[in-house]
Amino acid sequence: MSDEQQPQSGAARPTGKRQLSGAATTTSSAAYENKRVERAAAEKDEKPGGGVAAFPGEVVSEMKKVVWPTAKEMVQYTLITFLFLIVLTALVWGVDSLTGLGVEAVLAP
Repeated sequence: MSDEQQPQSGAARPTGKRQLSGAATTTSSAAYENKRVERAAAEKDEKPGGGVAAFPGEVVSEMKKVVWPTAKEMVQYTLITFLFLIVLTALVWGVDSLTGLGVEAVLAP
């Protein structure tokens, strides 16, 4: 926006998504109370967490949402993991060997 298009109210320029989209930043107390009443009514109907009996069904529904890797992807992930472990092991071995040589050089008469 150019300086000519900005409001001249002296208020700080909005920076958040709500302010830029024109949505109200403050909620009236009536709207707040309505939301609070709706939420309280919804919470009274169910047990927190849905209860023990609902747990297996929720697990099944969540497991259906999982995107499982294909066999090819699984092999690639396994190879990358092993390669990373080999590189990291070599790095630690190298640092350990150099440190050991340094300590021996300092402590040897």
